[in-house]
Amino acid sequence: MINIQNYVRAGSLEEAYRLNQNRQNRVLGGMLWLKTGKGNVHTAIDLCGLGLDTIEETEEQFSIGAMVPLRRIELHEGLNAYTKGAVAAAVRDIVGVQFRNLATVGGSIWGRFGFSDVLTVFLAMETEVELYQGGIMPLERFAAMNYDRDILVRLIVKKTPGEFVYRAMRNQRTDLPVIACALSRTGEEYKTVVGARPARAMVVRDQRGLLSGGLTEDCIRAFAGYVAETVPTGSNTRGSAAYRTHLIRVLTERNLLELGGMG
Repeated sequence: MINIQNYVRAGSLEEAYRLNQNRQNRVLGGMLWLKTGKGNVHTAIDLCGLGLDTIEETEEQFSIGAMVPLRRIELHEGLNAYTKGAVAAAVRDIVGVQFRNLATVGGSIWGRFGFSDVLTVFLAMETEVELYQGGIMPLERFAAMNYDRDILVRLIVKKTPGEFVYRAMRNQRTDLPVIACALSRTGEEYKTVVGARPARAMVVRDQRGLLSGGLTEDCIRAFAGYVAETVPTGSNTRGSAAYRTHLIRVLTERNLLELGGMG
């Protein structure tokens, strides 16, 4: 349990950023993972009044505010049409509808949790983050950074023509994933993202050109094996490192088969 002494609904990003420079203060997202922690918070900073709860779509990109609930991206027609349903597949088993109505995109991305389906699926796309002070940077770079006191404003997903697939293995449907795998093909580039390993999601590209000749069964097996060998895994209560490595191979192969119309 956490103990909050003061609550401020920020009137501007500048005010939220200024308040957040005090290490005893915390930004509230959906307040779902935060409340499971322990300790004292001097001032809780609410971003609800800053208009960050919308998804704006243009011909070139999606702009997803940090306070957009996961349920909204699950149901967004444009986003799911672009990703062929990969975004909905990534979030639909996160606890339940009530949870997804509260959990925010910003909280999921800022947390950079090892178990995050949200981070995993967005890393498979051409995604950028906008930070109040840090500006715009690739999500892949942001995901590797240490935590600081900046404010996450929005995600920017470029509508780069491509195909996307998402799969995760859970011990129970609404449990945290044992392993999560997203796959994308944009132009001639294949990229797979492995989350819940159980560390932060990791991006693997086809640097050996194993899929350069197309999606044949032999090439698919070779690339799935390469990903499984490349991605470090660990053990926790949901699964062993060896089991996770096996799942990486299996899910990557299934994603490629689906992408190639063979699954």
